[in-house]
Amino acid sequence: MEYTNLGRSGLSVSRLVLGTMNFGPETSEEDSRTIMDQAHEHGINFFDTANVYGGTKGLTEEIIGRWFALGGGRRDKTVLATKLYGPMGDWPNDNKLSALNIRRAADASLKRLRTDHIDLYQMHHVDRDTPWDEIWEAFSVLRQQGKVLYFGSSNFAGWHIAQAQEAARQRGFLGLVSEQSIFNLLNRFAELEVLPAARHYGLGVIPWSPLAGGLLGGVLRKGREGTGSRGNSERAASGVAKHREALRAFEDLAEARGQDPADIGLAWVLAQPGVTGPIIGPRTVEQVDGALRALETTLDDEVLAKLDELFPAPGPQGSKPAPEAYAW
Repeated sequence: MEYTNLGRSGLSVSRLVLGTMNFGPETSEEDSRTIMDQAHEHGINFFDTANVYGGTKGLTEEIIGRWFALGGGRRDKTVLATKLYGPMGDWPNDNKLSALNIRRAADASLKRLRTDHIDLYQMHHVDRDTPWDEIWEAFSVLRQQGKVLYFGSSNFAGWHIAQAQEAARQRGFLGLVSEQSIFNLLNRFAELEVLPAARHYGLGVIPWSPLAGGLLGGVLRKGREGTGSRGNSERAASGVAKHREALRAFEDLAEARGQDPADIGLAWVLAQPGVTGPIIGPRTVEQVDGALRALETTLDDEVLAKLDELFPAPGPQGSKPAPEAYAW
């Protein structure tokens, strides 16, 4: 396993992040435990979850907590990341980033996760109604209490990252150390301003949906073979219809190289400057094993150029950075 620092922090994390969103609704608790054990065996130490995951809200955190309770150093070997923002109940203040909800949500996650601290506490979305002074004050209390060590964002725009960091700087705080953003060959919008902002402020980028919900995992081949698990979903069908020609050329490229499309898709994300590691969301142990191949996949300049041709960078000016991407 390869490791890197999470942004400008001293925290060492694996370059593959175990996503747990499937634990509960898609993957049984027994299989989830096997997947987490297998991740540790491969050296994956960075686990990501959220309080709203699990179908029944909080279930995924509970599954992880019961796995920690099995002992064997499971908690100590894990860099644990969870999130808050989404509604956990029907009453006011059961969601978003008020000081009240931050306090309640953190305590509830700690209880479900059966641990005394969260390594990385992430805002699942920007809260346009709560001032940054309130957010950072509430977060500072959690850190003083030893309940949280680092803070991160998710689904922020570049200017939200700047807002958060400047507000933290005024208070003398470390601020954010990571941003979790959608980023893959089919969705490269983060390149315009999110990735540059993250690099400027020293945030590690944690891409979610690095294979575009399975579209970059060989969806056409799996459809022909009848082995796809998501190919019949309305969302996947819409994505295939929109990107069929590019996906066909992408899968042909992978076949010509004797590689799985998913390996190339993950390797491309891993190769982007500022990326800490993509989130893999396995439903089976075999999918954990398969993701490791991306760490051994090297993409030369010819392949990278071909991928840029098939999946162009955002903006009318192509691969130029903002504002040149959309201006002169």
